[in-house]
Amino acid sequence: MTADGSSSRSRQPDAGVHAPFRRAEADSRAVPFVDREGQARASRQRRPQGRLVTAAIVAILLVFAAWPLLHPGHHTAATTRTQSTPGPLPRRAPPRPARPPATKLAPRPSRARARPSRTRTRRATNVYAADAAGRLTGAARFARPLVYVPNSLSGTVDVIDQRTFRIVESFPVGALPQHVVPAYDLRTLYVTNDEGNSLTAIDPTTGRRGRTIPVSDPYNMYFTPDGRYAIVVAERLARLDFRDAHSFRLHRSLAVPCSGVDHMDFSADGSYLLASCEFSSQLVKVDVAREHVLGTLTLPTGGAPQDVKLSPDGRLFYVADMLAGGVWEIDGARLRVAGFIRTGAGAHGLYASRDTRYLYVSNRSAGSISLISFKTHRLVTSWHIPGGGSPDMGNVSADGRVLWLSGRYDGVVYAISTRNGRLLARIPVGLGPHGLCVWPQPGRYSLGHTGILR
Repeated sequence: MTADGSSSRSRQPDAGVHAPFRRAEADSRAVPFVDREGQARASRQRRPQGRLVTAAIVAILLVFAAWPLLHPGHHTAATTRTQSTPGPLPRRAPPRPARPPATKLAPRPSRARARPSRTRTRRATNVYAADAAGRLTGAARFARPLVYVPNSLSGTVDVIDQRTFRIVESFPVGALPQHVVPAYDLRTLYVTNDEGNSLTAIDPTTGRRGRTIPVSDPYNMYFTPDGRYAIVVAERLARLDFRDAHSFRLHRSLAVPCSGVDHMDFSADGSYLLASCEFSSQLVKVDVAREHVLGTLTLPTGGAPQDVKLSPDGRLFYVADMLAGGVWEIDGARLRVAGFIRTGAGAHGLYASRDTRYLYVSNRSAGSISLISFKTHRLVTSWHIPGGGSPDMGNVSADGRVLWLSGRYDGVVYAISTRNGRLLARIPVGLGPHGLCVWPQPGRYSLGHTGILR
């Protein structure tokens, strides 16, 4: 409907609506065209300019308003939305949606961050990723390829050239040397003289003996994952002594509620350690940062737990049991037994292969080395030393090709091929060879023992 009430569909023109338009047309015809000389004369004939402009504007507005009445078939797009038209509007192709700019999706938040520390441990992919064959770092790149053998009953250290299988050096140390331990920063090796109450330093770049450091009852030694403290395992005193990693000044002595504490390893995140207690058939869990005991676990068969090693994925600890003749699988987060794998009598030392496929287990009483698959948690095979033997402790060469082990009761050192288990050499050394160290080793830093590197 229009303002005067008439229908928009009427085809009869309305004179009242068109009157202004006709007046404006008449006014425009009343003004003649003149040249410049007659411009003054024509201006006297015009009506006042202000009234003419106002009338023209009003006329134009009324024309636009009356246009739909005079031409009902030519509605504008705005009119079409509310009124029907004689025919459909022509189709137009829909506009192509604009392609959103390429954006990088933010990663989903890790669930492990919101869970307890044990979940972070389970998400670890390979704690030994830095220990692959040939990946020497720092000071280890300049070390001579030697094997250091502490002879407990002789009170000496024999040094073997890895390439020739021959002893190139021998020197006395303190009473009852048990292990040769690489320092956290890979710059020094330390002989733990248990009854000598001392550490003997060795320069790995020359293979020669250095200073002697007084320390109480050092059966074994480890380093905290941050490198701040050395943890001296005082087996006879039933305690763990946290000492400065460089000066070895005592920081704190932690008494452990078990007997015969000797070996340990750390969780993947380094928050706690799990230590074996040989004479009480127990394992003890210790908070590393707070330096206090979290709990103990007694093994079900009353065995003699020895070496401890974390699985590459960080989920389990493997604990060799000399009396049970095999290896326990321990859930360190919950401190409970997860399984047992039988290997052989006198299971003692544990070492991961360079490709982290296998765990080498030295069976001291059986004279054999067993291979456990980290993937299947099953025994793969066992290598027997020709003529028998007493393989005890050692490690794998930097290239991963040779497993070096001391022959505890035979006064020898075994060099064994990791490809097929063939005995490459049997090298006579001093009496009671124990925790020998193969150096250098791949890895960024040392957590101690005979070479736990990460």
